[in-house]
Amino acid sequence: MFVRICAAAFVAILCFDQSARAQASLQIRAAIDLSDRRTDFVRQCAPHMLGRWAHPEEVCGCLHDHAAAAVEDNDLRMALLRGISETGVPTIENDWVPASKQSEIGPTFTKIARPTLQCMFDPAK
Repeated sequence: MFVRICAAAFVAILCFDQSARAQASLQIRAAIDLSDRRTDFVRQCAPHMLGRWAHPEEVCGCLHDHAAAAVEDNDLRMALLRGISETGVPTIENDWVPASKQSEIGPTFTKIARPTLQCMFDPAK
């Protein structure tokens, strides 16, 4: 009987350990995925900034982390990130957002004006 109880406890500990490892693995993968998206954005954005700014990677990283982060709506934020990565300037095409959100494009640019200027002229802050 004692052996069965010990074996059950051992199996329970192994199952708990596997569950904890799986959860930690998912958290690490999520962090890496976010990092990869940012890295990919900076990689696409930086060539458009060459010749305009002394530190294009810093400007692109700042735009990603501050200007685009100011936009709460996911569709508008993704469209903004697409515009920056494709052109090097904040741009949102009407075709990139649902018709119901196209009226929010103007207010979105008003919202990102200050962080965008901060990124372009003093990206270290």
